[in-house]
Amino acid sequence: MIKFQGVSKIYPANHLEKNQTVALKDISFEIKDKEFVLVAGKSGAGKTTLIKLLIGEERPTKGRVFFDNLEVNKIKKGDLPKLRRRVGVVFQDYKLLPKKTVFENIAYALEVIGAPEEQIKTEVPKVLKIVGLEHCLQHFPSELSGGEKQRVSIARALIHRPEVIIADEPTGNLDPYHTWDIIKLLVKINKLDTTVILATHDQEIINSLEKRVISLESGRIISDKEKGKFVI
Repeated sequence: MIKFQGVSKIYPANHLEKNQTVALKDISFEIKDKEFVLVAGKSGAGKTTLIKLLIGEERPTKGRVFFDNLEVNKIKKGDLPKLRRRVGVVFQDYKLLPKKTVFENIAYALEVIGAPEEQIKTEVPKVLKIVGLEHCLQHFPSELSGGEKQRVSIARALIHRPEVIIADEPTGNLDPYHTWDIIKLLVKINKLDTTVILATHDQEIINSLEKRVISLESGRIISDKEKGKFVI
């Protein structure tokens, strides 16, 4: 389903960085449909760059990125929104709109693609039920805990019924209790036949899940194992 072939990403020197930055160097891997894969590595290892390449936010300096037989780096900018509706992304900092309710935050993702009002009224409560927040429709982000905000973020990522959910350090701002709430939710989503890619540097999560782990260090893959462990 997802394939990286000999991918490198190099950022040129600029006024902030005197030397070019090699974010990824010659990485290759495949992720199958309905897999749960952890991408592990310290800050700066290349996890976020990998995600940006997958959703077409960045283009590789070298190599090829495929999503379901589409070569991502050859998709025209105008066609990228179609790809991104097939991929839901969950961020560490939630990216919720503070002046919109939970319902409105999720509905907005449908409104921007011109979804009819009836569809919005039907679909938003459905995804909130999946994440266990059906009672929070009219709450504002300021009224929610960190864990609840991240659940809203996941619900928003699910609203298009994507084939893939990418979670980029989704528990980085959470305490251990809410961290495991989110991890259990991602496992549940994977069991609903959605491919899940979880980028994290959390040793306990990596060792406890017993899922495939692709480990990055300085932009290179240093390990790719089924039921992998923390090796960084």
